[in-house]
Amino acid sequence: MTKAIPMVELWRGGMLESSHVGHAVICGPDGEVVDAWGDPAAVIFPRSSCKMIQALPLLESGAAEAYGLTDAQVALSCASHQGAALHTGMVTRWLAALDLAEPDLRCGSHEPYDRAERDRLIKTDTSPCQIHNNCSGKHSGFLTLNKHLGGHADYVEHDHPVQRAVKAAFEEVTGETSAGWGIDGCSAPNFATSLHGLARAMAYFANASDGGDARSRAANRLTAAMASYPDLVAGEGRACTELMRAMDGRVAIKTGAEAVFVAIVPERQIGIAVKIVDGNSRASEAVIAALLVRLGVLEADHPATRKRLNAVQTNWRGKQTGILQLAPGFL
Repeated sequence: MTKAIPMVELWRGGMLESSHVGHAVICGPDGEVVDAWGDPAAVIFPRSSCKMIQALPLLESGAAEAYGLTDAQVALSCASHQGAALHTGMVTRWLAALDLAEPDLRCGSHEPYDRAERDRLIKTDTSPCQIHNNCSGKHSGFLTLNKHLGGHADYVEHDHPVQRAVKAAFEEVTGETSAGWGIDGCSAPNFATSLHGLARAMAYFANASDGGDARSRAANRLTAAMASYPDLVAGEGRACTELMRAMDGRVAIKTGAEAVFVAIVPERQIGIAVKIVDGNSRASEAVIAALLVRLGVLEADHPATRKRLNAVQTNWRGKQTGILQLAPGFL
């Protein structure tokens, strides 16, 4: 088995302070490995990086069409959002259109990541609710599919028709029988796959067509929606949003907890999957940016790139303290 390799380093005062090892795979149109670093067979939980796969049944079942979902809602179904007013307002309206409300969600509550919304809650002495959860868009999609299927209320149970549909789609586009599942932060099942399987799935999305079968059309629409609405997929200051904006809708990317990152690159007909072993997202963001630059779809000198790749570190007084850069020999 190939081991994880050094990918990203943090230097301070001329000394190596931290090092991040990981795996990365690029797959071509037929799911073949075009390039790889570390172990393509390493099995991981993709976490939120696979939300576009989890949304496939929502579209291919006909549920999205039946309930008139817009492309913006399709993008939000793939989101790990900030809980900003933009996101919470859309989720609230989406649930209302389904004759549902916040208690119907099963994702749990947490403080919004968006500072303005967090401050509003504090100033009004209001508690966060499930709509603020970064996965509430995905769960709105689950609820839409569940209403279409006529399933029971606990749609996050691993044997629920919604999650059975998700697992079937997941295994088919990764080309693998899942090695198992764990419970994600939002209570939904998260199915394991290899890095190769995850990159193969992203390559499937990259090669999907609006003239293909139901799944291909669904994957094509999901990719286009994410790339067209980067502000809904994450939010201000986030890597997904800033890097997709930098690529002008040409590429769809998605982060996941514990330093997973994927990219769908239609113009190159390839998919990318990255996993940093220690779970540090600063490293996964640097690696995905580096790979996108290498492929010629992201400008090395774009501010969104420089913020994450060969990124100068400063302290609270603005003094330079170090640099985050690729490890020697990687790329």
